[in-house]
Amino acid sequence: MSKDFLFELGTEELPPKALKTLLKSFAESIYQQLDNAGLAYDKQQSQIFAAPRRLSMRVVNLAEQTSASEKLVWGPPANVAFDADGKPSKAAQAFAAKNGIDENKLKNFIKNDGKVDKLCCSQKTGGDSVTKLLPIFVEQALKDLPIPKRMRWGSRKAEFVRPVHWLVMLYGKDVIDCEILEQKAGRITHGHRFHAPGDLAIDEPSHYQKLLRDHYVEVCFKMRRNKIVEQVNIVADKLGGTAVIDRELLDEVNSLVEWPVALAGNFEKRFLDVPQEALISSMSEHQKYFHVVDANGKLMPHFITVANLESKDPKQVIEGNERVIRPRLTDAAFFFETDKKQTLESRLEKLKTVTFQEKLGSLYQKSECISWLANEIAAIIHADKAHSARAGLLCKTDLVSKMVLEFDQMQGIAGQYYALNDGESSVVANAIREHYLPKFAGDEVPQSLEGCSVALADRIITLVGIFSIGERPTGSKDPFALRRAAIGILNIILDRRLDLNLSILLEAASLRLHTKPEIESLVFEYIIERFRAMYQDQGISGETFNAVLAVTADSRLFHNPLDIHLRVQAVHEFRKLPEAESLASANKRVANILIKSNTANVTAANPKLLEQREEQVLAELINKKQASIAPLLEKRKYTEALCSLAELKFAVDAFFDKVMVNVDREDIRNNRLGLLSSLRNLFLSIADISHLVPEKK
Repeated sequence: MSKDFLFELGTEELPPKALKTLLKSFAESIYQQLDNAGLAYDKQQSQIFAAPRRLSMRVVNLAEQTSASEKLVWGPPANVAFDADGKPSKAAQAFAAKNGIDENKLKNFIKNDGKVDKLCCSQKTGGDSVTKLLPIFVEQALKDLPIPKRMRWGSRKAEFVRPVHWLVMLYGKDVIDCEILEQKAGRITHGHRFHAPGDLAIDEPSHYQKLLRDHYVEVCFKMRRNKIVEQVNIVADKLGGTAVIDRELLDEVNSLVEWPVALAGNFEKRFLDVPQEALISSMSEHQKYFHVVDANGKLMPHFITVANLESKDPKQVIEGNERVIRPRLTDAAFFFETDKKQTLESRLEKLKTVTFQEKLGSLYQKSECISWLANEIAAIIHADKAHSARAGLLCKTDLVSKMVLEFDQMQGIAGQYYALNDGESSVVANAIREHYLPKFAGDEVPQSLEGCSVALADRIITLVGIFSIGERPTGSKDPFALRRAAIGILNIILDRRLDLNLSILLEAASLRLHTKPEIESLVFEYIIERFRAMYQDQGISGETFNAVLAVTADSRLFHNPLDIHLRVQAVHEFRKLPEAESLASANKRVANILIKSNTANVTAANPKLLEQREEQVLAELINKKQASIAPLLEKRKYTEALCSLAELKFAVDAFFDKVMVNVDREDIRNNRLGLLSSLRNLFLSIADISHLVPEKK
């Protein structure tokens, strides 16, 4: 037999930015506990719900009890269980106590396991009632919720993220008798706070969603979100524009409303003279409004708010929102006009009073270092050196502007507007904006070379500086966002395919900051570890990365992230080939042979000493491959080169099947070792694919 299980926890309004996470965590915990208990249910049809004042879920066709089973529990052999007088030994007594058996009846529990007579009893497991287990599972799921700080209210001892007002626990049509978070379980829920404030009795779990929807609560998080998107798009279309629906803002708005109603509001066109990013930030961050753009992507003087009720007079709701947003937009306009009266260059003096880090000095000093290093990088990547240096010097000046102090998301963006207002080059202005990119995983990187120069310089100076004072990230603590800085450096280099020796740049930064000599190496190792983590996130194994590091670690290539990346991609593709496993094993075998042999006097194979057909064929193919892959290596077409080398498989296999390397004749032996050395060097020109062979445990 099976029935549906319904859980609902009613609370004060839950934290909107956390609601989605709380829902996911709770559901995963319940499902996991049901699975662990072996309880059958229909996960495909089950539903999870979340609204501002409730977390709930419905588990469909949940079994009434756990599966019952019987298993044999074996004890000590009979000759150990009883002494010469037939009395139970301590081992037998322990077996009896553990399994609830009368010691005097132990001889009735002897069975043969196929080899010897032993104490044995059958033990029944499972058959536990689901109504007894569910309160335990729910309490555990609530306990496991990712809540940073739990609180108590009034005289209550129960702790939760918000005050709890009601609890629903139904199995089929029956209430589960339990108490959780000091709330007695029942079948009473509540509809919309204003549209349907009274008690609502749930007769059975399958009627739950419709009951609430009939009382102005769309309890399904996903359906409510879809409804918001649909309404917002319809309203925007009527305005003649397109709504920009940010995913994070959408989830937050969705977590604020039970019954969404999208409404359009307006603001004065004069505000459009203010940078649209500031207006958008004000509308989304403070008021949770969606903005509207025209066909050219320009901001329109409209916004869309999502109300939490169907108002009898929506005009009043709209006018109220317009009154609220007007002062904020007025502030943005005031900040913009005030800031424009002072040039970015004049703000450099104020940067001297802003501390970057106590031991490293002011933001002005950091800006000077960024400017200097940006100039050096620009020379290497063929960016404009003067513009890069200028942008580096001014890139932090907007941090002391009124606009950025009020809207921190405007850093860099405000700098671009103010630079253009000051008459700075558009290249400089753009680089100031771009140097903060990428801001997060998946974000775009600077598109101008000058922006790349400043962005790299900023992050390198930060990394070297912070490492020099011993503030390397530990565990989850990374107050200076050094992980993000390191990953940003790699993303910029790889995305823009910048041919840079990173160690040279780190060394230059170290000299500029007067750090200890070892700091450069520490920072580089840290960046390489981030490189490894990036590949793991992409599904590229550590063995693949190690295969590349093995051939680049002792060369200048080790310091070139782009070259490393191209080789890693080549090995990753090579591993997909049918020849890969065999060639990797062959390389491992060759490496072991060469290590064990004295190869000090080994030279390239002499064709005259190649006796067998298999070694002659392999030598001929190696010579051809040396010539054919040379231009590929020159152009860093490593994937094509490795694919070409894969054609050696059959010749290599034939060689090892037919040719003995360690023969008595020294000249023949050394000649064959030379042939294998040439084979290995072919692959080592790209990667040491012997690392692809799993280590034997």
